[in-house]
Amino acid sequence: MEALHKLVLASLDDDQAVETVSIPLAGKSSIADYMVIASGRSTRQVASMAAKLSERIKAETGRLTRTEGLPTADWVLIDAGDIIIHLFRPEVRSFYNLERMWSFGDAPDPSGATPKTDPAAH
Repeated sequence: MEALHKLVLASLDDDQAVETVSIPLAGKSSIADYMVIASGRSTRQVASMAAKLSERIKAETGRLTRTEGLPTADWVLIDAGDIIIHLFRPEVRSFYNLERMWSFGDAPDPSGATPKTDPAAH
């Protein structure tokens, strides 16, 4: 599983993914051990990264991946078993803000906005 995680991160780095984040899910969810989230600058780059990543995983591990969202490539999900990969166009990523949801508030907002705090909550 660690080899697969390294392969995913290296592939995204090779394809010039933007703002790659890896969130450990062990103990938070049974769906996977890691969730990797990254952005591409365009739908073409997102689609290309997704296709190459799926090919590399199959070539190096023999695993087949399941891919959703490739036709529009605004948000492509790749299920590699132990690792779930989300590839986004930046504005779609900001809208859904998965990092914040899955890290339970620990991750920075990908839009760069500072979260507002409610003084009444303290």
